[in-house]
Amino acid sequence: MSAFRAHARVDYNRSLSMLIESEIIPRLMVAHAIEPPLSHAVHADHGIDAAEIESFAPMAMQIEADALLTHIEAILARGVTIDSVMVDLLAPAARLLGEYWEEDRCDFVDVTMALWRLQEVVHEIAFRAQADRRVAAGGHRALFASMPGDQHNFGTVVVEELFHCNGWVTERVSEAETADLLRLVEADWFDMIGLTISCDCHIGGLASTIAALRNVSQNPFVCVMVGGRVIGARPELVEQVGADGTARDAKLALKVALDLVRQREWEAAACS
Repeated sequence: MSAFRAHARVDYNRSLSMLIESEIIPRLMVAHAIEPPLSHAVHADHGIDAAEIESFAPMAMQIEADALLTHIEAILARGVTIDSVMVDLLAPAARLLGEYWEEDRCDFVDVTMALWRLQEVVHEIAFRAQADRRVAAGGHRALFASMPGDQHNFGTVVVEELFHCNGWVTERVSEAETADLLRLVEADWFDMIGLTISCDCHIGGLASTIAALRNVSQNPFVCVMVGGRVIGARPELVEQVGADGTARDAKLALKVALDLVRQREWEAAACS
């Protein structure tokens, strides 16, 4: 490997990882999560297999987005659903392209262009999925944030966009300090606060952060949900840190949050 290539790897590999994590995959996941429930039927023999992913990834580096879309339409025509295309083909293909770069199998520019073509395809088929979805009403307000000091906001991006697409009024903050979160909750009404924790080193301050948020909240019945890698591995932490709930994925989080908020609204009405 040349010295230039070695130097380029440091910057480009970081940029590519950030691109996949913060831009490509969230859009794939959000589009999957809002897929209309009536369109999930697909026969197993029509699904996406590993060979198809391996052939599709290099194709994204060779042809333009409109040609990729034509290829995707042929897959949809054989009975594969939009959600399966998103999660079982496009997301793995994006990750495979990242592996190509890491293994020196292609140039960073080629991978970047391929990812942007995939993003154009995602935009088009997600628009089709959204056209028929049922949007939940209610206008509940939610604040989403990564745990102060936590640099990974992928999960927060996915969940916030999903809630917004389903009728919630949402606000998302990244890399906020505890004092920033407290000011937001003190200044505005939120029905639910969602905190994402992806690093074990931040779990120690989670209980005190949740207690402080409840203490200053305009809404005395505010719901607090927690999620992320740490909570997924240790679900017993939900009760220990004083949160109200968690969910294994973004779609379930939407249902859990709505159930929690409605329960709190009933409690508030009973107390009035």
